[in-house]
Amino acid sequence: MIYAVWVPLLMPFVAVPAARRLADALSPVRAVRLLASTGIGLALCSLLALALLVVPGATRFSAVSTFGELVRPLSDAAPAVAVPLAAAALALLAGCAAAVTRTARRHWAELHRSAQPSEYTGGELAVLRDSRPDAYALPGRPGTPGRIVVTTGMLRALDPAERDALLAHERAHLAGHHHLFIAAAEMAALCHPALRSLRAPMGYALERCADEAAASAVGDRRVAARAIGRAALAARAAEGAAQPRPRVALAAAAGPVPRRVAALLGRSAPRPRVGRAAVAALLACLVVSGAAALDATSDLHSSIEAAQGANPQH
Repeated sequence: MIYAVWVPLLMPFVAVPAARRLADALSPVRAVRLLASTGIGLALCSLLALALLVVPGATRFSAVSTFGELVRPLSDAAPAVAVPLAAAALALLAGCAAAVTRTARRHWAELHRSAQPSEYTGGELAVLRDSRPDAYALPGRPGTPGRIVVTTGMLRALDPAERDALLAHERAHLAGHHHLFIAAAEMAALCHPALRSLRAPMGYALERCADEAAASAVGDRRVAARAIGRAALAARAAEGAAQPRPRVALAAAAGPVPRRVAALLGRSAPRPRVGRAAVAALLACLVVSGAAALDATSDLHSSIEAAQGANPQH
């Protein structure tokens, strides 16, 4: 187990470079799904690896070994090595659990606040009387609809066709529950430091999903590209004076807008060969990480049986 258990902890560092290529190499929907499954899968495997590192050192304490009915230690490692290693793994697990719990509670509280009556309630579309250009999608709690918030300043900055594209973009964020993918990427990042690098490509891929939905809704990719570019320029010009958006909001003006506009205009088409290589690399990382975690779990189970005297020949 001592070798296999380290693989899930190291594999995210290998997977992240390949994951960064997905957003430009694949269709946005496929990129989002693969990024989400990669982040969640690698995070779970790394947490399992940390849990497996805790057990051998914990059984060095008489109370734990008595509870587990062990007649000898699980490993031949000296207590000076096994116990500090277990303590470090336990501290990391506790830190991850606390961070994930705190983030989940904050996310739920923000969703709850966004669903409460406020100055911009009144159906899916809420228009704020504000000269500062801004627009974003505000998701609701499970079972409650979200809403699209747009200021009068943003409406004045766009022509009618561009407004339709902008609203279609924000509507796609709500329909696709994109805030859940953002939350999943954030949770995975809290479980392993290397997975923090997945948040940027995830955000970009989600914006690209909404961009494509907007282009399909208005039937003109150039109009969608123009709407996103003009909305971003208008929002940036008023950035210093604009009120901060809720943390759960998703905005069309977010992320690398020039890359998104170029993709809409066909200047950066998906690269199938790069995409296939990146997908193969990520799937291999997931399989290797999962297999190593299962192997380490099986080895630990065998060690426990041997330490209990049930498998003396082990």
